[in-house]
Amino acid sequence: MYRNLLAAVFAAATVAALAAPPLARADSAKDAPSASAFQLPPLPPAAHKAQSVVVDGHTLKYTVTVGWLPVRDDKGKTIAQVVYTAYRMPGKNRPVTFAFNGGPGAASVFLNFGAIGPKIVDFGVNGDSPSDPARLHDNPSTWLPFTDLVFIDPVGTGYSRALVDDKQATKDFYSTDADIAYLSRIVYDWLVKNGRMESPKYITGESYGGFRGPRITYYLQTRLGVAMNGMVLLSPYLDPRAWSDEFVSPMAWMTTLPSIAAAHLEREGKLTAANMAPIIAYTRGAYAEALMKGRGDPAGYAAMVKKVTELTGLDPAFVRHSGGRLETQAYLREVYRSEGKLGSRYDSNFTAWDPFPYAPHQRSGDPILNGIIAPTTTAMVQFVTQTVGWKYDGRYNTLSYDVNRLWHDDEDAEEGSVKQLREAVANDPNLRVLIAHGWDDLSCPFMVSVLAVDQMPAMGDPNRVQVKEYPGGHMFYARAASDAMFVKDVRTLFDKR
Repeated sequence: MYRNLLAAVFAAATVAALAAPPLARADSAKDAPSASAFQLPPLPPAAHKAQSVVVDGHTLKYTVTVGWLPVRDDKGKTIAQVVYTAYRMPGKNRPVTFAFNGGPGAASVFLNFGAIGPKIVDFGVNGDSPSDPARLHDNPSTWLPFTDLVFIDPVGTGYSRALVDDKQATKDFYSTDADIAYLSRIVYDWLVKNGRMESPKYITGESYGGFRGPRITYYLQTRLGVAMNGMVLLSPYLDPRAWSDEFVSPMAWMTTLPSIAAAHLEREGKLTAANMAPIIAYTRGAYAEALMKGRGDPAGYAAMVKKVTELTGLDPAFVRHSGGRLETQAYLREVYRSEGKLGSRYDSNFTAWDPFPYAPHQRSGDPILNGIIAPTTTAMVQFVTQTVGWKYDGRYNTLSYDVNRLWHDDEDAEEGSVKQLREAVANDPNLRVLIAHGWDDLSCPFMVSVLAVDQMPAMGDPNRVQVKEYPGGHMFYARAASDAMFVKDVRTLFDKR
């Protein structure tokens, strides 16, 4: 989610600008609102920097641009400025991928510096310290060899900002439908201003960005007349309804049990797809049946509790008192209670000390979220302001709790994005989708996507929408081996074009 000599940087940026393809001029003076009207310093014009990265022994030269695009109301008044970071290589008709993180309230730095950009900073692996130096290094798994990349920070995140008060911003930006409408237009505007309408186009989103992905794709298809070639959804928040009616429906528990069992297998060094297959089958069969029958089948219920205990390695008394229904936060405290630690919702085998071990409920933040803000923010601020030379001294919002607080769902938000996923795939017989998850993720469990995709009609080729799982959690790409497998699967999707 995260952000930032002067003469040398400026000179390099100028040379890069002359060598680069035509660039959006949306951050020119005519698009800039009066700074005094909002008591905000003006955003600088776009800055460009020539860089290189070594991938598989080959040096790739590219241009990085930090700039912004305006969001206008119906009367043409600029009401927000959306900052983006774009990486482009020379070449005719190269694909371009637009990347979004989640939250709502997260900037795009996690995907940029953690997964698919040409440079990465180490974070999200057990043992990392927030105070370690935030040094960028070449990303061997960058997508840059096969696609240009545009990382978009929604309003209120990164350096992107609303130019209206909170009440109006909540209406214009901080809701399910408004979010999709203006971000889709940002994609459209970037394509037009950079002369890339005829390029192959892709959307990728992580977490709530995965919720955005199908909706933006469908909106672009049906409202703005822009067709995407593919989607890559990482740990997507795809179907919120999977957690509804948890005291009646078995769905909530079916979606999390396999991830908890995967974490146990990983601790034993036994996590493989082959070992997960019978667990998934049990979850979809006997486990769901036992939950539905409840006390109507005492023997079956007792057998279920015993089986869940075996699959998770948890204290039998804890599983018995939970009725085989493992509430996520209770589990994350219980599994490491003897060590005085907490597991993370984003990767249950990522741990930190529990500062309040005797409290009845968890009182501290998530171990992963608490640990990644500093390195990603530091790396982005340094990169943007010093390396690229986009000189702005405003705050970079890696995770905006204000945006999250102001956010509200529209009527159809609880439907998730499965409806739009189905419709987008139905509208375009060439659209391909890869949904990627970490086995250990309890924030957006892989089983939600498995169940959702299995209910979709084939629509010609059942392999057009695929779900893949890898060792790790929400940010499975933080593990080098998982990242290598993932980028191979992504490359296959692009090669299908």
